[in-house]
Amino acid sequence: MPDATVIPIGGDDGARKAASRAARQAGATGPRPKTKRRVAATEPPPQAPPVDDDAHDVDGSPTRLDENIAEWLDFLRRRVTGEYELDDFGFDAELTDRVFMAPLRPLYEKWFRVETRGIENVPSVGGALVVANHSGTIALDSLMTQLALHDHHPAHRKLRMLGANLVFQTPFMGEIARKSGATLACNPDAERLLSTGEIVGVWPEGFKGIGKPYSERYKLQRFGRGGFVATALRTRTPIIPCAIVGAEEIYPILGDAKTLARLFGLPYFPITPTFPWLGPLGLVPLPSKWIIEFGEPIRTDHYPDGAADDPMLVFNITDQVRESIQQALYRLLVQRRSVFR
Repeated sequence: MPDATVIPIGGDDGARKAASRAARQAGATGPRPKTKRRVAATEPPPQAPPVDDDAHDVDGSPTRLDENIAEWLDFLRRRVTGEYELDDFGFDAELTDRVFMAPLRPLYEKWFRVETRGIENVPSVGGALVVANHSGTIALDSLMTQLALHDHHPAHRKLRMLGANLVFQTPFMGEIARKSGATLACNPDAERLLSTGEIVGVWPEGFKGIGKPYSERYKLQRFGRGGFVATALRTRTPIIPCAIVGAEEIYPILGDAKTLARLFGLPYFPITPTFPWLGPLGLVPLPSKWIIEFGEPIRTDHYPDGAADDPMLVFNITDQVRESIQQALYRLLVQRRSVFR
């Protein structure tokens, strides 16, 4: 073992440098200090990018995009060759789903941001009569209700709407209404649909509801003579009150040009903040916030035979349905934070 070297404190610089050199030489002959072994971190192998089923074909099988294209081509082929089905009322279910409802979905989801409540009150099987308030200058509320049941009901129920004569007398519009499942608002057609287990929609206010001024918004108009109640009693189907909030604000009616309405054969000619001042742009609805609520069913199967011929009973049930919708409207208006949010 080498002698320890003492490094003097103080003294000249030469003595200190010599003592330091001797200490380094003595340390070089001793054991080498231990050093930690550095291990290179192993990086995980690069992950393969996720496979997009719509854009890539991994195993050679048809992709989802290919299947969609094939379905559309087959749909168009059957349109040309006439190989598609219509029911006795002219309803084309596939055309409605693929063509008529497609432009309504962005309105429902993004523009009006419709919130649907109580949809479980609509039965999954069997007939039922949906009775709703009517508003909005243009009857978009009926289309949004139809879309809500088709897309968001667990059983994807198809709403068969009852329309006014004017709808079916209007060129092009009448054909679209028939193919989308609507039919004339008359008792025989409604009873036949309900008896076969369909969901039927009726808006008893009619043009009085959608054409009322903005100052009377969310105030229900007269429900007529209660023909829809008699229809439900005869078919023993439940009545489902439906309250719609939001449609009143899409085209606020400030006035009615009655002369122009008579000239064009319309029940009213609306004057709104944007129409006719902005021309075609005035037809763009305002983006109000919508709520569609389906209330608890009102049963009719416990009434005796012939109950539909009792005018007092029909009046009482009609008033019950109307009051149920009106109270639901007041409640939903309080719950809605604002018109457009």
